[in-house]
Amino acid sequence: MRMQVKDFITNHRLSRRDLLFQIGGVGLLGVLSPRQVFSSVSETQPPQASQASPIPSALSQEDDDLLQEMEKRNFQYFWDQAGVQTGLIRDRCNVLKDDNSIVASIAATGFGLTALCIGQQREFISPSDARDRVLATLRFLWKKMPTHRGFFYHFADINTGERVWDSEVSSVDTAILLCGLLTCRRHFEEHSEISLLAYEIFNRVDWSWLSEDTSLLPHGWTPEFGFLPYRWDYYSEMMMIYLLGLGSLPHPLPSTVWNAWKRTRFEYDGIRYIGSFAPLFVHQYSQAWFDFRGKRDQYADYFENSMLATDAHRHFCLELGKQFPDYSDDLWGISASDSQKGYVIWGGPPTMGPIDGTIVPSAAAGSLPFMTQPVMRVLRNIKDHYGRAWTRYGFLNAFNPLKNWYDSDAIGIDLGISMLMAENVRTGFVWNTFMKNQEAQRGMERAGLKKYQP
Repeated sequence: MRMQVKDFITNHRLSRRDLLFQIGGVGLLGVLSPRQVFSSVSETQPPQASQASPIPSALSQEDDDLLQEMEKRNFQYFWDQAGVQTGLIRDRCNVLKDDNSIVASIAATGFGLTALCIGQQREFISPSDARDRVLATLRFLWKKMPTHRGFFYHFADINTGERVWDSEVSSVDTAILLCGLLTCRRHFEEHSEISLLAYEIFNRVDWSWLSEDTSLLPHGWTPEFGFLPYRWDYYSEMMMIYLLGLGSLPHPLPSTVWNAWKRTRFEYDGIRYIGSFAPLFVHQYSQAWFDFRGKRDQYADYFENSMLATDAHRHFCLELGKQFPDYSDDLWGISASDSQKGYVIWGGPPTMGPIDGTIVPSAAAGSLPFMTQPVMRVLRNIKDHYGRAWTRYGFLNAFNPLKNWYDSDAIGIDLGISMLMAENVRTGFVWNTFMKNQEAQRGMERAGLKKYQP
């Protein structure tokens, strides 16, 4: 299905995630070679670690220096691309010239709030400047930003906060924003107004409205059509939605919702894991904030599961190297991204979308805690040998070495997942800060996620 997804979203007013659901079947259309052994196996069969499953290892000084520079550049995006009066973060920007687009993303804003905490911790910015920016953003979100039952519209005017593109009130994008403001609440906990605003904004969200007649939460709602028809019914980045809702005191989700969604198990090249027909980012977003290490519920250890899924994706890219010779052990990673033909939902396994040799740096970077050294090889290789992919904001969204094509844009959520996971693999700062919130702890406890000895 060859389409320019960015244009499709604009014309049909769909979120990227809704579009993924509409074309999710495209993942079944890819032709697999005999060695691309892929199957969907019984949901009662537990995931099994591959014999060579990667274990996150210590970073060398060279690795740490690269991640420091990447984070500093990523932070600059969130500092530069914020609305002066609103603090909202631009969805994307052109890295080659000044960008005056007005479309902000509520998810990018959530990453941006967390980036301010990291930036202050790393001394990219003074404590007072960080606090002032956080405070201005939270005041706007609380007092002026349009909401419905506490949930935020996916896309908004960066200068006014008004809804744009007839976008939906988004459950997952609101969840990302909430993760960002809860991180600020704990990092700046000595600042009473920041703590109070974060508390008020979080508690305004009416999770019981979202689950009024279903255990499978909808993707969103629009004033024109009501709830969207798509549900969070399969494993994906939606774990954060359910956990935040379970952790709410004034409007909690029922504990049964955690068991309602399906945990389909896949196998690729002998590696078994829980997944879905979706790009690699679904294994990363919730785990940027929620610390799943050493915990499991009755179904899985989700941190280990993301290690396995990342390893399967690396194997998948190596197999694709027979068709696209740029893919190698030093250059892999495909996730939803820009391409020469527009925004494309692609990835695997199984093959999803019209894969053409494009590399998406955030696909690897977002898995830094899961496969540290294999990812570092990729990031060093891109920086050292593909200079046009390294910009003032870190790695651009995508590039294709085979076609000598380099994107002109950086995308906020992709820079965000790269920055947060880099800091987590270096210090665990985001995990440690966010998990101090009682809402996060309560959500994991009510989901049945308990510590165990692997």
